[in-house]
Amino acid sequence: MAPPRDNTAADTTAQDPEASLAQFVAGYRPLPGVVDEMMDASGAVRPHWRPLLSQFAALGAEEIGRRFAAADRYLHDSGVFYRVYEDPAGAERPWPLSHVPLIIDPTEWKALEEGLIQRAGLLEAVLADSYGPGELTREGRLPAALVAGNPEFLRPLVGVEPPGGSHLRFCAVDVGRGPDGRWWVLSDRAQAPSGAGYAIENRLALSRAMPDVYSKTRVERVAPFFQAFQAELFEYNRQDDARVCLLTPGPLNETYFEHAFLARYLGLLLVEGEDLIARDDGVFIRTISGLRRTEVLLRRIDADFADPLELNAASRLGVAGLVQAVRDGKVVIANALGAGFVEARALLAFLPALAPHVLGEELKLPNVATWWLGRDDVRADILKRLDDVVIAPAFGAQMSDLRLGSGVLGAKLNDDERAILMQALDDRRIDYVAQEAVTLSTTPVWRDGRLQPRPFTLRLFLARTRGGWQVMPGGFVRIAENADARAVSLQRGDLTADAWVLTEGPVSTATMLPAPEQVTIQRMTGMLPSRAADNLFWVGRYIERAEATLRLTRALLNRVADASDATGSLVTSVAGLLQNWSAAPLDPAFSPPTLVARSVLMNPDFPGALPRLVGSARNAASVIRERFSPDAWRAVADLVSLIGTPLPNGQSESAMIDRVEAALRIIASFSGLAQENMTQLAGWRFLELGRRIERALNTCRFVRAFGDKTSPGGSLDVLLELADSQLTYRQRYVMIAALAPVIDLVMFDPSNPRSVAFQLDRIEAHLAALPNREVAGRLSPVRQIAAMLATRLRTADAASIGASEIIGIENELMKLSETIATTYLTHSERLQPGWSGE
Repeated sequence: MAPPRDNTAADTTAQDPEASLAQFVAGYRPLPGVVDEMMDASGAVRPHWRPLLSQFAALGAEEIGRRFAAADRYLHDSGVFYRVYEDPAGAERPWPLSHVPLIIDPTEWKALEEGLIQRAGLLEAVLADSYGPGELTREGRLPAALVAGNPEFLRPLVGVEPPGGSHLRFCAVDVGRGPDGRWWVLSDRAQAPSGAGYAIENRLALSRAMPDVYSKTRVERVAPFFQAFQAELFEYNRQDDARVCLLTPGPLNETYFEHAFLARYLGLLLVEGEDLIARDDGVFIRTISGLRRTEVLLRRIDADFADPLELNAASRLGVAGLVQAVRDGKVVIANALGAGFVEARALLAFLPALAPHVLGEELKLPNVATWWLGRDDVRADILKRLDDVVIAPAFGAQMSDLRLGSGVLGAKLNDDERAILMQALDDRRIDYVAQEAVTLSTTPVWRDGRLQPRPFTLRLFLARTRGGWQVMPGGFVRIAENADARAVSLQRGDLTADAWVLTEGPVSTATMLPAPEQVTIQRMTGMLPSRAADNLFWVGRYIERAEATLRLTRALLNRVADASDATGSLVTSVAGLLQNWSAAPLDPAFSPPTLVARSVLMNPDFPGALPRLVGSARNAASVIRERFSPDAWRAVADLVSLIGTPLPNGQSESAMIDRVEAALRIIASFSGLAQENMTQLAGWRFLELGRRIERALNTCRFVRAFGDKTSPGGSLDVLLELADSQLTYRQRYVMIAALAPVIDLVMFDPSNPRSVAFQLDRIEAHLAALPNREVAGRLSPVRQIAAMLATRLRTADAASIGASEIIGIENELMKLSETIATTYLTHSERLQPGWSGE
């Protein structure tokens, strides 16, 4: 007898669609006691799920697996990731997409949409009153302690009407379906709601991996929602040259990828706090072309960190003076500073009663039952039935006593935890709420070649537009990996999925991604913020410095094997230079050259050692990761990984040489990728300027160390090796290394890509292509320095140049670096930097 067939991989060609669908879902078992999105209580597939599941059944398990793998490849190739805060290294994790979307019936969606729009209006009214007349508190409808005790209630914003007239412009609501089948609000998100960008990526991944399934399922498009929101943001630009910006806390934020993606998708400039400066006449972006105005900020940093002058003085993420710019009506911020006030769980206890008073009607979309424990009578009642409720923080994400976490079911408290909770309630009861224990409904996920149920929550997004509030038709689904979970968090390793809202009418063809024939030709990528240019400049310097250190280490190791007296002093000279570069300790105990080399390759305690150099390069690159191709970024990551890998025990010169050679190959690949793959605009030029200045400095230092008449025998060969110029020298002179020809080749020959003169030629060309900073028709200060240096090199005599003159060139190179920084990379004042020429 033949073995039984796997019903998930059934041959559907011999079956009718109904039989195929029945066989496909035959192994699906909803969890007991909860509502399942896909199946009703009788075990039948819900009608709005049938189109999708019928198509899956027709594909078969093998083809489904192939399609889902294609979605994962798209996400990987797009660089989609999230960051785990608890990870000591801040590791980037692959995006955890659950490939089966949540399907929402159009009739049910309409009811959700109405409830969400009503709720957004209520939250806006609460914010307007709390920061305005305070009638709700005066009438006793909103306790004063709840308002004043909320850390997100920002007193400097009281009485300040937000420019544009609205506190909320983009908000989100987390919902879940209860055991009764109704949708309930679990929480409101108004601070800086995340997930919309990831929702777009989820949609793109699935629609590209399953275009036929997506089109036949008749899914509402999300592009019109974002088009309307984009138009709303740009409407508040009063001046033609002003840019709309997305303000991010930076690349270490867990959702930084989303910030960068949304900025590109909506046509915004991605900026950090240090990119902006507030003045009396507005808020400006520091760019390499000078200060450029911004009048609209889509805020993705917490409001408390937005202004260190008037809010959190410890903040390094915000803009000093931003609150005053808001008062003066100079900038529209979405969402307004202080909007996070309505995220408090404690507010959920009062919204049902506020709705009839404020809106004149009951809430259409109820929230989970919540009791604020700041009132004595409520607290006494809750303590009588503590085992049946969840105790959670009233305001923040964590309870005041961190041992209690973000929420705990009373029945699961042990004696010690119960005592801690009682003490906390006695000390500061306003910081706590009790909530009804929520049992989440389930949606299917694809596991082990079949569908399985998992609990989920759904985040829905609203945007204020010219026509009023709009709801994004879809959402951001978070799915628990654990089947009996009561809460969902990507930080704990759970999953995410797309939400497909079905439509009964025609499907919109609108898209934010232009069709190929509609793409307008352009050859510029927009303004370059000074911070981005600064980091590109230092990526170039750190990478070049690491290469010079590797070449010097290789020269040392190549000569260690020759223990003759003739090479001893040369080895000491090379090792001494590494020690003087702070790449290895000066301690006599580390004088053996192999110990010096090992320290250079492995010791992170020294600023000139490779772990510090490549780590600094990666840190600078990570801040501007979106400006590198995936291959270039991987090269940087590979270099960090290689240098961070421990070397074998002992003093194996061969193992260290292999490490050096591998690192040099990675650096060569990065340089090639930067040269060939980056568009050669301003950003690339700053990367190049950093490389060229650092290479010129290092070559000068090599010449002083190994190009002196008193240098040990063999020093000129070392100099040619460090300048990668042995072959050129042998072809040109066919003789032993002589002092003047070697110095001419590595210092003054403009055709040698490693010479100092060549670096100055390239520096002059890059500076000439940057935004014009001429003063009164003269060359700008930075170009004056470069021109003088280039002339000095073109007229120098290799036979007579001495150490003091080379030191003078080094000093001018360092002055050039500083002047580039003051001219392009910082804008503390609007005055141009001066230069005396001395």
